[in-house]
Formats: sequence, C-alpha cells, structure tokens
Amino acid sequence: MRKDSSITALTLPPYRAQHWRARLAAFIDSPRVQAALIALILLNAAILGLETVPWPRSRWGEYLYAADHVILGIFVIEITLRVAAHGRAFVRDPWSVFDFAVVAIALMPASGAFAVLRALRVVRVMRLISLVPSMRQVASGLLAAIPGLGAVIGIIAVILYVSAVMATKLFGERFPDWFGTLGESAFTMFQLMTLEGWPEVARAVMQAYPLAWLFFVLYLLVSTFTMLNLFIAVVVNAMQAEHARVMESAAAEPAPAESALRDEMRALREELDRLRGALRAVKLEGRFDDGPSR
Repeated sequence: MRKDSSITALTLPPYRAQHWRARLAAFIDSPRVQAALIALILLNAAILGLETVPWPRSRWGEYLYAADHVILGIFVIEITLRVAAHGRAFVRDPWSVFDFAVVAIALMPASGAFAVLRALRVVRVMRLISLVPSMRQVASGLLAAIPGLGAVIGIIAVILYVSAVMATKLFGERFPDWFGTLGESAFTMFQLMTLEGWPEVARAVMQAYPLAWLFFVLYLLVSTFTMLNLFIAVVVNAMQAEHARVMESAAAEPAPAESALRDEMRALREELDRLRGALRAVKLEGRFDDGPSR
C-alpha cells in the first residue's frame, strides 16, 4: 500500500497547475491582444462621441448602445483574466488598479439618482494612457513631478497673493472691476500670469497711473518668465528621469514569453528533483519490504 501511494504521487504534474498563470499573462500582454484592446478603446470613444450627435443617436441609438455594452463586457473579461493571471501582483501595479477603477466606474448604475454617472462612461477612453507605452511614460513623469512641483506652486502662490494685495491697494479705487477686492485682484493677477489680455489691463491702468507699467512688467517677469519656466523645467526633468527608469527596467527585465519559458523550465527542474526523490523513496521502501522475506 505504501508503494501504491508513492507511485500515485509520481503521476501528479503540479507544475502545470502552478504556471498556467504565466502562460495567461504572456497571452494577455502579447502585442496582438494589446493592439486589439487599443482598437476597442478607440472604437468605444467613437461610439460615445456619436451618442452626443442627434442624428446618429436617433437612427442607430440601439446599435450604439448594444455595441457599447459588448465592448464593456470585453473589458470586464480582460480585467478578470488579468486578475487571474497576475494574482496579488495585480494590486501592486498602479496602472492595473487604474484600469480596474475605470471599468468599475462604467459598471455603476446609471438610472434614477445615478443618471449623471452615464457621463462617466467616457472615462474608459483614459485606458489608452495605461496601454500606450509613450502615454503611460508621460503620465508617470507628471505624477513623479508632483512632489517637486509643490515648492514651485507654493512660491507662485506667495507671489500671486502679494501681487494681489498690492494691486488692490494701488488700483482698487479706480478699477474696482479688476482690483476692487482681494479675490478679484487675485483672479486678475492670475489671468495676467497666463498672458491673457494683459496689454489691455495694463494700458487702461496706465492711463490713470502712468508708472503702473513698472508693477506689471516686474510681475510678469517674476511670475511668468521665471516661475512658470521653472515649473516646466521640473516637469521635463521628472519626465526625463522616468524615461531613464523605464529604459533601465526594460533592459533588465526579460520579455514576457522568455520569462514564462524560464518559469516553466524552473518548474520542470523542480518536478524532476521531486520525481527523483520519490523514486529513491520507492526503492528504499522496496528494500525494507523485501528484507524480512529474505
């Protein structure tokens, strides 16, 4: 009976059950599947856009609605397969969590009090960011730049506040529409920071205050040509760092197919070692069983 149990253990191939996830992950991450998903996202974006135009909605509304639900079903199946393939690693990947959240939003009820959530269906188009490597790299660079941008945003806020207080005290009496209160002055100074309509504002103020050009020129030099350029420099630096990190990780990590093959080879070696150990155990049991009969 002990021999039979050992031989039964020899016939079990656990590596097949252990590494089906690697095969599924290699299939989902293959270029063909990714290209098909990108095409579906673009098609879904076109469908959602056509639903906003009256005559396509009146003629093909039912077909557009059905196609939208079919594509959503495909997305749900794809996310389910990715969860099954990657397991806990799915939660550790921010972009996978982002895709899951986008699809989950589309599954929320859109009737009654939740009818406004129908507009959130277009969020599915944002999955292009996670599927297209170049767009994902730009988004990662922007997110990586947020800590560095905190100090720059703080300095800009201080400059904006000081300038708004000064403008209110200097020009508020004659120009209440632009500088009557601190809030109106802050909004006007923010508008001037974007270089939108600043010549009209500056010339109108200079008619009453001839030396006002000094205030506006210094403000634009400090806020726009210095701080905003520093803002852009921080973002570009973060994107360059993200690009270098992606290139290093791509050079260090093997391709999905190669990684899956290595995992299977490792599993086969482990299985062979287990089979050898089981064969030795069977031989030892045979010797002990034959001993008394001799």
